[in-house]
Amino acid sequence: MLNLKNAWIIVFIAVLIWSAYKPADFVTWLLEVSPALIGAAVLIYTRRTFPLTSLVYLLILFHCVILMVGGHYTYAEVPLFNWLQDEFDLARNNYDKLGHFAQGFVPVMVAREVVIRRSVFNSDNWRNFFIVCFCLAFSAFYELIEWWVALLSEEAADSFLGTQGYIWDTQSDMLWALSGAVLALLVLGRMHDRQLANLSS
Repeated sequence: MLNLKNAWIIVFIAVLIWSAYKPADFVTWLLEVSPALIGAAVLIYTRRTFPLTSLVYLLILFHCVILMVGGHYTYAEVPLFNWLQDEFDLARNNYDKLGHFAQGFVPVMVAREVVIRRSVFNSDNWRNFFIVCFCLAFSAFYELIEWWVALLSEEAADSFLGTQGYIWDTQSDMLWALSGAVLALLVLGRMHDRQLANLSS
């Protein structure tokens, strides 16, 4: 029977190999997938000294899969979201919004785990305020990275930015990240607390 660690590794590697096979644009693929590769490296490095709850490991894997799917097709051309665009007469392919939602939903739970286990805050309210602010800062920094990539590489800029002509794309990206962070705290907080209690017992 597969344990969580082995299942995590198998899914990650399988999706990574699929994603790397004939991507729409290799430079864009590398840019989009690199956060997943960096995240996996950090998890390997910390697996003994700071193992995470199963919930957070699964959320990180979910986020990695989103990145790898977006990297394979580019965020503006993911087939399921092209179908949704046509079916519901949407103005654009909104897969990038799912990615930015996850950019709040997942990091807020990682940050929550770290600050709780390190006893950074005595107040739940201050803790929640800080980790939501952290996610907004993380989202803003990612937007700066996208801008820097656009300045350095005109060829990959359109695919990596994925604005699709929407002038408020950056602002809406951050709103989606904020929404994801707040929703994760509301929906997953109690489950996360139970897993943290089991981890420390």
